[in-house]
Amino acid sequence: MTSKSAAPRTSVMQVWSQTRYGGPEVARAEVVEVPAPGAGEVLLTVRATSLNAGDVHLMRGDPLLVRLAFGLRRPRIATRGMDVAGTVQAIGPAADSMAPTFVIGDEVMGELPGGGLAEFVIARADALVRRPEGLDPVAAAAIPIAAGTALLALDIGAVADGQRVLVIGAAGGVGTFSVQLAALRGAEVWALCGARAEPLIASLGAARTFDYTRVDPANSPAELPHGGFDVVIDIAGRAPLRRLRALCTPAGALVIVSGEGSRVSGPLGRMLRAGMLGLTRGARIRLVAAKADTRATATLAALAADGAIAPVVERTWPLAEAGAALAHIDAGHTVGKIVVIAGAS
Repeated sequence: MTSKSAAPRTSVMQVWSQTRYGGPEVARAEVVEVPAPGAGEVLLTVRATSLNAGDVHLMRGDPLLVRLAFGLRRPRIATRGMDVAGTVQAIGPAADSMAPTFVIGDEVMGELPGGGLAEFVIARADALVRRPEGLDPVAAAAIPIAAGTALLALDIGAVADGQRVLVIGAAGGVGTFSVQLAALRGAEVWALCGARAEPLIASLGAARTFDYTRVDPANSPAELPHGGFDVVIDIAGRAPLRRLRALCTPAGALVIVSGEGSRVSGPLGRMLRAGMLGLTRGARIRLVAAKADTRATATLAALAADGAIAPVVERTWPLAEAGAALAHIDAGHTVGKIVVIAGAS
């Protein structure tokens, strides 16, 4: 089957790449040839891409364990940006026989292995969904990984109407979606976040908010009662696991989304300890890895288009200033999402 394309206006493009691990300074803008899609792939004109914590880990090669999978001396995929909203520019062989099928000009969104900080990017057709009308590219680019991870955490924790849910680390991308989706299910949401984010988190549906610098989830029984929560979703990853589990009802669940860790293995040690603790009597302990899938992305995009949830975008940058966007997310404490705009939005 032959490929189909609408020829780009140019044969070259701007892309932000790195040739070594390090901080934001290792990313450099360069001009390269526009790639051609292979089997099962499409070429997208990038409208917007959002940055995640995973982009920082891959940029820095931190923890060192990630280098075994992504490149020992430099990342195999040199360009950051794993969420994308774009326009189908070309279709590779067999891509138009996959589900869903796309045509030139379709507005789509989805997850990338990397490469979003560019004017054009190659994506697998089966990792994309159509962007609904009424959902702009900036909001669409903020959804796939962060909202998909939040939805998975709620599903694994079996969050339901009438439950009390505690979200720790509520101000980030995953956290802001977790609060909204839990409230949408009818849960009473309590949230820990930075003081400056408390009004925002309350507006997203949290019944009670707490400044994490004043309320320690491991040792604040007056504010966070032991056995007081049906589900605890821990995104911050700092508090002792046994203390977090004690916050859950006996039939409840502790959902671990992330974790701090060593320079070598990152959160792996904490995840292993959580798995072992889960074998003992008490609330269930479940582990979640950041991810997106097309069914979840389509569901979440429809909710956003209908106004049921609202992606929180702290700030946008043009592609020409993508280095500043990387520096911002690398510095930490982002509220919601950071989005880089590559084209007209």
